[in-house]
Amino acid sequence: TADLSHFLSVYFFSRRTMAYDLKRAPNAAASSEGPKRVLVMDKCDKSAVEVLSKAGIQADEKSGLSEAELIEIMPQYDAMVVRSATKVTAAVIQAATKMKIIGRAGVGVDNIDIPAATNQGVVVVNSPQGNTTSAAEHTWAMIMSMARQIPQAHNKLKQGVWDRKSFMGMEMENRTLGILGFGNIGKRVAKYGLAFGMKVMAYDPFVTAEQGAKLHVTMAEMSEIFAAADVITLHLPSIKETQKIINATTIATMKKGVILANVARGECVDEAAVAEAVKSGHVARAALDVFAPEPLAKESPLLECDNIITTPHLGASTQEAQVKVAVDVCEQIREVFNGGAAHAALNIPTMKAHLIDPVKHLLSIAEKLGCVMVQLAEKKIKSIGLDVCGVPENANLSPVTTCFLKGFLSRISMDSSVNFVNAPALIKVHGIDVDAKYEPHENFEKCVSATAVFEDGSKLQLAGSHFDTTKSDRLLEIDSLPLDVTLKGWMLFVRYPDKPGMIGRVGSVIGNHNINISVFQVTPTEAAGAAMVVAMESELTEDMLAGLKKEIPEITSARIVLV
Repeated sequence: TADLSHFLSVYFFSRRTMAYDLKRAPNAAASSEGPKRVLVMDKCDKSAVEVLSKAGIQADEKSGLSEAELIEIMPQYDAMVVRSATKVTAAVIQAATKMKIIGRAGVGVDNIDIPAATNQGVVVVNSPQGNTTSAAEHTWAMIMSMARQIPQAHNKLKQGVWDRKSFMGMEMENRTLGILGFGNIGKRVAKYGLAFGMKVMAYDPFVTAEQGAKLHVTMAEMSEIFAAADVITLHLPSIKETQKIINATTIATMKKGVILANVARGECVDEAAVAEAVKSGHVARAALDVFAPEPLAKESPLLECDNIITTPHLGASTQEAQVKVAVDVCEQIREVFNGGAAHAALNIPTMKAHLIDPVKHLLSIAEKLGCVMVQLAEKKIKSIGLDVCGVPENANLSPVTTCFLKGFLSRISMDSSVNFVNAPALIKVHGIDVDAKYEPHENFEKCVSATAVFEDGSKLQLAGSHFDTTKSDRLLEIDSLPLDVTLKGWMLFVRYPDKPGMIGRVGSVIGNHNINISVFQVTPTEAAGAAMVVAMESELTEDMLAGLKKEIPEITSARIVLV
């Protein structure tokens, strides 16, 4: 993990230098070093290139370059625009000595080495909203194709068979639509469903019933949607909690004859289980646009079923979406070159240096505390309070709050598009009040203490700090119980009534799964019991966790956390 404090000093030095150059020139093209140059890869839309050229920025369009070819030319460029084909590796970024910003014309950034960019002070941006309409419309194209069996009827007619009896369809009006993930795309899908006259239910752990009601949507638990919905569509991110969330067990709880659609992330679906459910008739039809892995293997069981429709990840593949995302990232590049801020920065908070400097030593721990808190929370959070010390009393704490929210929301956002710019707005959408204040801590000179208040009035408190000597972010308290553990990788948090032998029993169960333990920390005993934190070198799966709790029934709470 890159040292965020080091990065910020590099980044803001480059920003100040860039701003100085721009003040000397009427536009980006007239700086003393000549026009800014942008490498535009993967055949982005011409209108995006025009955004740059009109600002006096030189745009060089290329495609199909190997890593070696990219490395050779990267020192010439101040920015780069890519789609999904170009791999922006650490070696490519290291060669880009003038690079200020990399723009991904789309949402996913798996092809960009973000830690390497961060370490070199390069901003990475994407375009999270550009494909909302495209993805929502493709979702409905898939649903209607299934409901009316259009591909099957088309194939039969191509074979010269006029068969009207085999393709009896179903109407959407008065049916129930279940949406898993109620972000921007999920909301748009709901809007279209309401236009069909459907009853719409949605699951999203951070959207309140009141917020759903304003959109004429009933917020519900996932189990309620499985039991009631005639059509279920996924719009979830690929995170630990959503891996294969559609599986044999959950499918068994769905209505017989349900229709399934996935235009989100392939990892959310157990493909073999869906194929089996379609063959058995429990799932009437399914349509999938995304797979894990991609491309879809020729021997996939999904391709064996006539009642399963597959498309090769076309959710964002419309002319309009491709124009929107390319123009968006080019506009962000233009703004950064003109001394402004990118609105969809993924790896840094684009704030003024004078706001960052007094609190920059606490930004990385704030982000990690947010990441840990949301994974430990077992109930709905009503509000979060941040107490910050080790900074000037009059310091602006918004950078600390923003970093905390980025970590918090990145683990649960249904859009998978959280960044440092939109995090404060997104937390309001989720109905969670957040407040930060300067407050000295009785035990630590510099730290961030975060307290979540749940809807039932109970609380969860975490405190941590960044240690310059070891370049580590450390958890120092959980519910005021002292700890000292580095927040990194896979971790297990356990609460239990203190009694002899618990450490050995937990360690034995983990060891029996061939998982090495790197750190084992236990808090002092309080009236509510003790807390145990185990840092592991590999993942403890949810099935393993269930086995741990079954084997050691004294455990009152156990949560797996990935930092």
